[in-house]
Amino acid sequence: MKIVRSKSEFQQTRSRLQGVVGLVPTMGALHEGHLSLIRQAKQEADQVVVTIFINPLQFGEGEDYETYPRTPEVDLEKAQSAGADVVWLPEVHDLYEQKQTLMIDVGELGEELCGKNRPGHFNGMATVVMKFLQIIRPDRAYFGQKDAQQLAIIKQMATDFLINTTIVGGPTVRDHDGLALSSRNQYLTEQERKDAPGLYQTLKKGVAELKENNSRKDVLKRVTDALSNMEASVEYVELKAFPTLQASTNELPGGEYVIAAAIRYSKARLIDNIIFTVE
Repeated sequence: MKIVRSKSEFQQTRSRLQGVVGLVPTMGALHEGHLSLIRQAKQEADQVVVTIFINPLQFGEGEDYETYPRTPEVDLEKAQSAGADVVWLPEVHDLYEQKQTLMIDVGELGEELCGKNRPGHFNGMATVVMKFLQIIRPDRAYFGQKDAQQLAIIKQMATDFLINTTIVGGPTVRDHDGLALSSRNQYLTEQERKDAPGLYQTLKKGVAELKENNSRKDVLKRVTDALSNMEASVEYVELKAFPTLQASTNELPGGEYVIAAAIRYSKARLIDNIIFTVE
């Protein structure tokens, strides 16, 4: 596995990569969710590039940019074990040589779900992903479905800007009790960690109800009420068509949907979703 740190060194490395190139962008603090994407990319591409970069543009005021987990040496070991061929750890100045004047505006897609409480987050995310797609020129790029909104935005961006990269969504990886793996899970207290799996369990019950009667009437309220009985505060519970993120009607016609939620504990904000199909 080759480790590169500067943009110029990466560009030299990129020129020597042969065959189908897969990209797995990360912000580090790698866990099994990231590693599953690397393994998936390894199966579908000849060369796998992993980036580790904590992007300042997608952190808002009062968010945890300064304290976000940074474990580069451990991350490199994990990436190598999962099959990465190249790991690029750019510095901020590699991607933002000067103050960023222009940004990708993701429009209404960035105003739904998490975007309501994180203004500018998805514009910052899309901007850095666009930079990686332009510099790395991967044939395939892999993103986890745990952030379904992010995945939907990146797919639409690739379509709208005629990016010649296939965007691939990898399934959410969960702990034994159903909690979606996240770098921010380490912020949970012991009691909060015991409570947190209720998020996924509640969403599963909501999906079962929706599939049973194909109606959203009262289902979101019951899901919200159940989450409100947990030790976290509920930020949102929403049902959207996927991947358009358009509002769903009460009676769900056939198609793909996502039920998504965000909750906040004392130091951790958790998101989760289930993408499902109505026949």
